Amino acid sequence: MKTSRIPNHHHLLSLLAACVAVCFCSIVLCSAAESTNAPSCKTCAAPKKADAAKPDAANEEGWKSLFDGKSLKGWKLTDFIGKGKVEVKDGTIVLGTGRDLTGISIADTNSVPRMDYELELEAKRAGGYDFFCGLTFPVGKSYCTLILGGWGGSVVGISSIDGMDASENETTKSMEFVKDRWYAIRVRVTSEKLECWIDKEQVVDVTTTGKKISMRFGEIEESAPLGIASYDTTGVLRNLRIRRLD
Repeated sequence: MKTSRIPNHHHLLSLLAACVAVCFCSIVLCSAAESTNAPSCKTCAAPKKADAAKPDAANEEGWKSLFDGKSLKGWKLTDFIGKGKVEVKDGTIVLGTGRDLTGISIADTNSVPRMDYELELEAKRAGGYDFFCGLTFPVGKSYCTLILGGWGGSVVGISSIDGMDASENETTKSMEFVKDRWYAIRVRVTSEKLECWIDKEQVVDVTTTGKKISMRFGEIEESAPLGIASYDTTGVLRNLRIRRLD
């Protein structure tokens, strides 16, 4: 039977010294490469995995503004029965508190893309306790609404998916919305997915294949194809824009 040779402490010390030397050389070489613009080692140069799902704030190509900051040009008041006052003030659109819904809708309905597009705006609650932004938009031949702050002030979600509204489907979330604080909203619609972000945090990520996308029954349907509404609440909007995805 053969006996394994166990290295003595001198061999172990030699191996340890060699490892330290290799690591030190790697650090020195990588640092030198950075300072001289020379190619770095493979480990340091390995690309980091990008998160393609997050909005790319640096990519400004293709965006079209939907609000000139001075007037409601391109928009019309949504025909809600108990609508409140809508006005342009200090570069924003103010949706006054109504009984119940107040909103605006796009005037040129033919200009709204139905697939492969992104939509952005900023919104805040200036008064009231229900949703300050109900953003209605197309998903193919259908429409749906992203709700911010519904059902007493905190519910976020899509109305509707497979007949279930924002308070009871897979997109339902609860968030605290601070009065007079702006929230950045982004929606992305593609042939297979519906995605939404609030302040770059993804709140909706739904594969739409095989699902029924629709609007909640009632007055909110007047917002289609593209509109924003508030419910018994004063909502304020700014920086509305849209772009097609090529």
